[in-house]
Amino acid sequence: MDVFEMSHLLSQRAESGQLYFEFFEVPTMSLGVYELAEGSVDPQQPHTEDEVYYVVGGTGQVRIDGEDSEVGPGSVIFVGAGVEHRFHSISEDLKLLVMFAPPRGSGA
Repeated sequence: MDVFEMSHLLSQRAESGQLYFEFFEVPTMSLGVYELAEGSVDPQQPHTEDEVYYVVGGTGQVRIDGEDSEVGPGSVIFVGAGVEHRFHSISEDLKLLVMFAPPRGSGA
């Protein structure tokens, strides 16, 4: 059984020095945490896998394929493989749980 505590995962992400920290991978999916500071610019590019974001904390907007939506704690966001997307107008540090299916970087 695999059980994870968000506070521990966010600490590991901070210690890694990276915006994204992957903590779990199986053949069909991978999981990570992603954090963006208030006012920062999201550097990500489209991925070759479908992904789902769950907003654990913070507020801002996400632009998916040219359309903007407000996001905050409890928001669930689906982004299809290859679709242009990024978070912006971050008004409070965003803390995101991210699921890729198949695993991130697998090239779907």
